[in-house]
Amino acid sequence: MIVMKQVAERFPLAGAVDRVDAAPAPRRARPLNAVAVASLLSLAALCAPALAHAQAASGTPAGESTMVQLIRGLMKSGALAKDVGEALLAQAQAEAMANQAAQRKATTAGAGAGGAVAAAAGAVTRAEGGDVRVTYVPQVVKDQIRDEVRAEVMAQAKAEGWAAPNETPEWSKRVRVEGDVRLRNESRLYSGNNSNQEVNFAAINDGNAYDVNPNTAAGLPPLLNTRQNRDNLWRVRARLGVVATLSDETQAGVRVATGSDASPVSTTQTLGGGLGKKSIWLDQAWLSYAPLKGLTLTGGRFGNPFVSTDVLFSSDLNFDGVAAKARFVPSNNPGVELFGTGGFIPLEYLGTDFPKTAQNKTASKNKWLLGLQGGVKWQLDASNRVEAAVAGYDFRNISGVRSAPCAQYAGEDHCSTDWSRPVFMQRGNTIMALRDIALNPDNPANTPMPQYFGLASRFRLLDVNLRWDTRIAGSYGLRLDGNYLRNLAYKADEMFSRSGNNILNNFDGSGGTTRAAFRSGGSAYLLQATFGWPTVQARGEWNVLAAYKRIEPDALPDGYNDSTFHGGGTNARGFIVGGSYAFDKNAWFTGRWISSKEVYGAPMSIDTLQIDFNARF
Repeated sequence: MIVMKQVAERFPLAGAVDRVDAAPAPRRARPLNAVAVASLLSLAALCAPALAHAQAASGTPAGESTMVQLIRGLMKSGALAKDVGEALLAQAQAEAMANQAAQRKATTAGAGAGGAVAAAAGAVTRAEGGDVRVTYVPQVVKDQIRDEVRAEVMAQAKAEGWAAPNETPEWSKRVRVEGDVRLRNESRLYSGNNSNQEVNFAAINDGNAYDVNPNTAAGLPPLLNTRQNRDNLWRVRARLGVVATLSDETQAGVRVATGSDASPVSTTQTLGGGLGKKSIWLDQAWLSYAPLKGLTLTGGRFGNPFVSTDVLFSSDLNFDGVAAKARFVPSNNPGVELFGTGGFIPLEYLGTDFPKTAQNKTASKNKWLLGLQGGVKWQLDASNRVEAAVAGYDFRNISGVRSAPCAQYAGEDHCSTDWSRPVFMQRGNTIMALRDIALNPDNPANTPMPQYFGLASRFRLLDVNLRWDTRIAGSYGLRLDGNYLRNLAYKADEMFSRSGNNILNNFDGSGGTTRAAFRSGGSAYLLQATFGWPTVQARGEWNVLAAYKRIEPDALPDGYNDSTFHGGGTNARGFIVGGSYAFDKNAWFTGRWISSKEVYGAPMSIDTLQIDFNARF
């Protein structure tokens, strides 16, 4: 009766209904869901013949009404929520039982007891205030009710994602899964003329200090391999990320990746290792918000927000902290886009309890990267596009600091500036000894001198990037890239002064360790040409490239750039040739030959061959 009342109120039938006198305050049952109940009534009317046939074929109890069977079917398919379905089911069963009771009374009374049957039916369906008894519904009204119910149900179904068998829920359309897999065969070829005395300063800083007093040292410091080839290394990289669009303004992303260690510049895992399982690392975790059109704020751990090359930042490097990116397209010149990026990147925090064994702790000496960049993208015509960007990077507190005198011989287990050694480094930067170790007055020649090492130079960088995309020989693409960097804080005299003349590398090979024998520089550049498709995606796309790099020892911090060229870091120059071919959609192979040598200092030549098989999804 509730449903019929709603239908009647919605579609008044002039001359076809008798209204019962309404009570002063009509009592109305609470509707469960008007659209849902009306939808079920309509569907029951349309599907009754098919359901009756299915009931006979499947052996379903004959006493179970068509409405009950329909509700059960919708619940089983998942189209109807369990709680709503159970409520509708209880209501339908109650109405069915009432109808069955009325029919039994009518049958008992016999065909001639018309008055008694009418009285019983009237008792079962006693009218209440506000109820409407429908004696006749025209076909045009039935069609109108059916069409409106069908439209409402379909609209709701489309909105909730169950309108079609292959339709996905609405939330899944806001989540994107992406990733890539790379299988690499790599060979590293070292010249037999290389110096075999290159100290692994990163290994010392990561462990116990090394005693530099030859009278008390237990042996040689950790040394890098410089002469023995490493052939046919099978290596793999896998990255899997999820990006969720929470609204038009807000996104969130998480990505995990492989990696042989915690290195920030490589997610490549060397295979082997006794067939042991490989590690998975948190590679990205970020939130972004766009408060204004053209402005995006990002925080967490995210991809490189700056326009740069791998001379400065490895393609595998991710950034911690916060960044803001802005873009503007003039309305009168849509072919021009202006952009800017700012970043506040924490590189390392001072340990909470440093020094561990001292009552008085060191004040905070956190290490930061502050970056600011501006640029333009200009579509000159259908075949030519240029991009230019200029950036400044200020690396705060990453340089080594000479300590106050510390009496290691008297039992001190730290010195005041141990915090200034880098948490990660590769090779090439000028290195200084950090500790000013006091000599034992009773035995100065045999005083142990355990030493840590830091970066001698300060780093404030100017970074200029240029790119030109064009087409030649008809439809073939050509991309030209240029990158120039200059460390504006590079000052050799200051490095010697700050270190107390304790500079340890980058000399001319004469055996001298004075300022006169020192060789370094603060500049770096890259020139690269790519012919073909800059990025291969579709089957049959290809490219070939040639590049030349020159990176002076103190042009930039050596811990964040490409880990392949010259083994990573600075004090390197050489060329790269290679190419890629897509043998399937989003699947391609790449080959590269990298030949490099030192800019200054002892001889160090390294050639690297890489053959990659890549897939992206």
